[in-house]
Amino acid sequence: MSPSNRKVLPGFSLSLGYTLLYMSLLALIPLAACFTKAFSLSVDQFWAAVWTPRTVAAYQFTFTVSIVSSLASIILGFVIAWVLVRYDFPLKRIFDALIDLPFALPTAVAGLVYSGLYVETGWLGQFLVPLGIYGAYSRFAVVLVLTFLGIPFVVRTLQPVLESLEDDKEEAAYLLGASRSQTFWRVIFPTLIPALVTGFALSLARGLGEYGSVVFVSGNMPFKTEIAPVLIVARLEEFAYAEATAIAVVLLVISFAMLVLINLLERWSKRYYA
Repeated sequence: MSPSNRKVLPGFSLSLGYTLLYMSLLALIPLAACFTKAFSLSVDQFWAAVWTPRTVAAYQFTFTVSIVSSLASIILGFVIAWVLVRYDFPLKRIFDALIDLPFALPTAVAGLVYSGLYVETGWLGQFLVPLGIYGAYSRFAVVLVLTFLGIPFVVRTLQPVLESLEDDKEEAAYLLGASRSQTFWRVIFPTLIPALVTGFALSLARGLGEYGSVVFVSGNMPFKTEIAPVLIVARLEEFAYAEATAIAVVLLVISFAMLVLINLLERWSKRYYA
């Protein structure tokens, strides 16, 4: 058998055909239909649909809260992953299982729970609102719920990397006179950077596409707390399908460009810190 044939797995043609069919049915064909519908508009109609003051404000709000919540997810998710991997404590397995709760919990339920907790008469809101902290119907509320949904991606990305770290490198750093902070920043943290970038990308992607939870906590106020997916739904309810699709295309292109940049950064970090 030639070396080139050894690289081909048994059933490669069938597996490749199934993969292409799967991607076509679930991704390529819907995306093509989306772009076709959007480009049925003229240039002026397309521009009028996607670049009004209200839509621009919705784009800015959507990407701002998604990036901020992803950064918060990175910080909090790192702390949680570190504690779960490095320390033993009672009920650790239960806390570890709770990390996956946002994966199983319907996002609408999360939005209802957060809005109920942080309104002025809620369990937490009655104490926070007098202090000027509004956890419902505000920008902070959206960041809060998106952080809740994004943390599991960071934790589950970091945990395997932390568990695979070898103790001998840390011990060698200690023996050479490095302090704990120096060991962390020069030995441990560089190894975690690719995983942190991946977790950020996954959290950002979740935040950009989130709808169910945000509509309950944002208040959906135009020019203030209205996200782009809400505009899309509003256009659909007006039977303006082409205009709704045009907004979706803009959101998709910007999101895709951001994820490409993040993936390039992830690849660079893997090569640089390998």
